Amino acid sequence: MKLSVEAFRAWDRKCVTLMGMSGVGKTRLSNMLRESDWFHYSGDYRIGTRYLDEPILDSIKEQAMRVPLLRDLLRSDSIFIRNNITFHNLKPVSTFLGMLGNPELGGIGLTEFKRRQHLHRQAEIAAMYDVPGFMRKAQLIYGYPHFINDVGGSLCELDEPGLLEFLADHSLILYIRASEADEEALIKRSVSAPKPLYYREAFLDEQLEVYMGMKGIDYVSLIDPIDFTSWVFPRLFRTRIPRYEAIAEQYGYTVTTEELVRAEDEAGFLRLLEQVIERES
Repeated sequence: MKLSVEAFRAWDRKCVTLMGMSGVGKTRLSNMLRESDWFHYSGDYRIGTRYLDEPILDSIKEQAMRVPLLRDLLRSDSIFIRNNITFHNLKPVSTFLGMLGNPELGGIGLTEFKRRQHLHRQAEIAAMYDVPGFMRKAQLIYGYPHFINDVGGSLCELDEPGLLEFLADHSLILYIRASEADEEALIKRSVSAPKPLYYREAFLDEQLEVYMGMKGIDYVSLIDPIDFTSWVFPRLFRTRIPRYEAIAEQYGYTVTTEELVRAEDEAGFLRLLEQVIERES
């Protein structure tokens, strides 16, 4: 939503959606605000605990059933498997997404990879539509007056009709833009230690064709999953920036990582938001 500074100050039940690449400070800010009566809604946590919980467990059980001892114990209900997802440990979600490529190198085949990508997309959309319900719970059950919606880096990739309008109706959308130095650091870190990511299918197909042609690879099953994920991240990063910027221009506001790091407490964050609203009005 677009507000005047006066309207923002008078907004007694503030709700802010934080948008940007992983690593720009969304979760750090959310954790800080939790100490000042802001309810922290983690989209990734909701995805893992509500919408992907069963698919994640199914994939783990599929692996476990290949081990004779575990297979017998599972079939006889002698053991059970469950997720232990927390705000600070979302590894089951990223492990489920996985990396595309050679199964012998820990990769996932194209058909299965796209199936998991689709499930993640649907889960992220559903988690965003849950925001108003959790705003109500935060206020009525837990007594939090304010709400911070900490969304995944792939929000800009979803292309779901009506979703951004929905979020803008219920929250102030704030895009955290990485400075040039922070961009370089994020890319360097992700290239050296790649992690599973969500890709728009059209982007994935396009980049696969380029990568396989460049490497002289005829089959996806021959791709080194770590090499491909490292190679594709800078390209994904660059394509997301104009998407974030377009969302912020139409529905919200933009701050830089350099500005955000100076907001050391709730008062500093609110002052920053007022400055941003004023300069973009």
